[in-house]
Amino acid sequence: MSEVINCPKCSSEFTYEQDNMMVCSQCFHEWDPNVSTEEQILDSNGNVLQNGDSVVVIKDLPVKGAPKPVKAGTKVKNIRLRPDSDHNIDCKIDGFGSMALKSEFVRKA
Repeated sequence: MSEVINCPKCSSEFTYEQDNMMVCSQCFHEWDPNVSTEEQILDSNGNVLQNGDSVVVIKDLPVKGAPKPVKAGTKVKNIRLRPDSDHNIDCKIDGFGSMALKSEFVRKA
């Protein structure tokens, strides 16, 4: 029997292998066990983000120095990931310009 691999999202030990991916039976998170979880940046739903992906903002985000927030539902194209930073997504948003977002406030489009 193989070694138990805990879920990187909820730390559950109830995981199983399916099509070269690991799946958590508690939170249904899927991940590749061959890729280090420190290198992965996940969106609010637990999907792995990559450079060039498009994402959707899931809640209104206030912007310092701007009179209006970034509205929920705003689609952001061609993101760049910065795993070494707290705001780990660099992007350009129409009407706001270049900015950094936290991956917990976006979902993959």
